[in-house]
Amino acid sequence: MSFLKALIIHPDREVSATLREYLASEEQIKILGEAMTSFEALELLENIAYDVFFLGIDIPDGVDGIELAQILNQRKQRPALVFIATDEHKAFKAFEVGATDYLLWPFPRARLQKTVERLLRISPQLHIVEQDKIKAVDEDTVRITLGEEEEDLIVKALRQAWDYTQFKKVEIEKLPINIDGKLLLVPYNQIVFVEAFEDYSYVHTANDKYLTSYRLKNLEQRLRHHRFFRVHRKYLVNLDMVTEIASMPGSNFMLRTAGKKRIELPISRRRIGELKQLLGL
Repeated sequence: MSFLKALIIHPDREVSATLREYLASEEQIKILGEAMTSFEALELLENIAYDVFFLGIDIPDGVDGIELAQILNQRKQRPALVFIATDEHKAFKAFEVGATDYLLWPFPRARLQKTVERLLRISPQLHIVEQDKIKAVDEDTVRITLGEEEEDLIVKALRQAWDYTQFKKVEIEKLPINIDGKLLLVPYNQIVFVEAFEDYSYVHTANDKYLTSYRLKNLEQRLRHHRFFRVHRKYLVNLDMVTEIASMPGSNFMLRTAGKKRIELPISRRRIGELKQLLGL
């Protein structure tokens, strides 16, 4: 008998615990790890051939579940995707990007069993591990008998995925933006500024403007280490694109950016001092 290797990617510990409890009695599917972010999941997938991802829609740190699915769809082989959400708003989008199932939280054990049955029906398309390689230790733990090289590979993958400082060293300096079902990767150095728009944001480059699902405060956290500065409650600007800071009437300030189209952005009074200090003025 063989089993499917599963990874949980969800920020809610209650969801993860419930999945582990419900799947403990399933011999044909085993949870071999958890991740809190899409980046951790991708790092683990590079070294462990997972067969199925149980993932949330609202995954933290900039790349949500739908965007993770779009990234995975660019691979020759990817795990099956089971989304977990609190409502049906993203169900159509989830199936559009290749979901195997869409679970509404909280879900009963019987509903998850139907998901497992669906996964097993498509299991010939998935990579599987022989059952005689595992030994159950208790209902929450599975021990796998591996060679030294295989064991070292898995341990290395886990360390890399959960070592935040290690991850930062290999960060790809591009912002994933979902445009009409396609994932566009915009290099940070091509972003001129970001503009808040309700619970969303517009990302402006020299030639284009993209509506994204990111909140401005989340992009500020992500980009501030790449020479971006919050000049106003509505604007985050790439300091490498700033060509001039102008004094305006009424003790106000305005900055101008590089590019074919000159852009002027206001600077709030409480931020001008910090900006000047940052620029060494």
